[in-house]
Amino acid sequence: MRFDVYSPLVLSLLLALAAPLTGRYVAPAVAARVLAGAAVVTACATTWSLVLLGVALLGDVPAVTRAAGAGGQAAADPVPVVIGVAAWPALAAVGVRLFRAVRAERRTRRALRRLCAGQPADTELIVAASAVPRACAVPGRPGRILVTSAMLGALGPEERRALLAHERAHLAHRHDVLVTAAALAAAADPLLSPVRSTVGYLVERWADERAAAAVGDRRTTAHALARAALTAQRGGAVCALHFADRAVTRRIAALQSAPQPSLGSAALAVLALSTLPPLLAADATGDLFRLLTGAPL
Repeated sequence: MRFDVYSPLVLSLLLALAAPLTGRYVAPAVAARVLAGAAVVTACATTWSLVLLGVALLGDVPAVTRAAGAGGQAAADPVPVVIGVAAWPALAAVGVRLFRAVRAERRTRRALRRLCAGQPADTELIVAASAVPRACAVPGRPGRILVTSAMLGALGPEERRALLAHERAHLAHRHDVLVTAAALAAAADPLLSPVRSTVGYLVERWADERAAAAVGDRRTTAHALARAALTAQRGGAVCALHFADRAVTRRIAALQSAPQPSLGSAALAVLALSTLPPLLAADATGDLFRLLTGAPL
């Protein structure tokens, strides 16, 4: 209990450090899934560790540990009082951050759905007459692609194909689920913020690769990405394949080189790392239960 309960927090730091390396050397489709899943598991374990710390403060743990001391001598409390006290406001902060993250996600989805309201159910592509260059995948049933006339007018025919293929990849592979999962994990455990950023980048790289495969030309896809980035920056758009993101130059460079290998061994290493937080949290839970019930450790 004394050490296991803190281990998920330490492992959160390790996952945050491993995320950028995983995103750099593992194929985007594999890395995005692995990191999003690992982030959710780790965030659940760290939140549960805070619960254990708070419960240990409320329970009569000091009396149990004193009775368990060898030769009548007092044993050290498994959780210092100051840490147990701090666990409760930390849990409250987790709840507030999760509430805000869920509310922001729901607002964004409602706003996008309103833009697509009134369209026939089988309409995939919605072109909005607007001087603001913008392109968005709108998740749902059915998923839609929302593109403004300004964005389409800035691209050539093949570049438009790449644009639409990119957005179709977002819808087909449910990238919104991965991004939302990573965002909620980071809301629960701010140490995982680098993982959230990496997953956001990876789903864009994943969609870039699918677009290049659909068009059959990586260079054309890179040109479409660069042209749309410049157009979006001039127009101040915030939803154009993340073209205004600082990582756009990395995405263009990646499209101008060969696709990344899967590197399954690296992905397995990250998965193995993600199994440790719940295992250690479970061990700490068992220790706490035995302390509260007076059972021998």
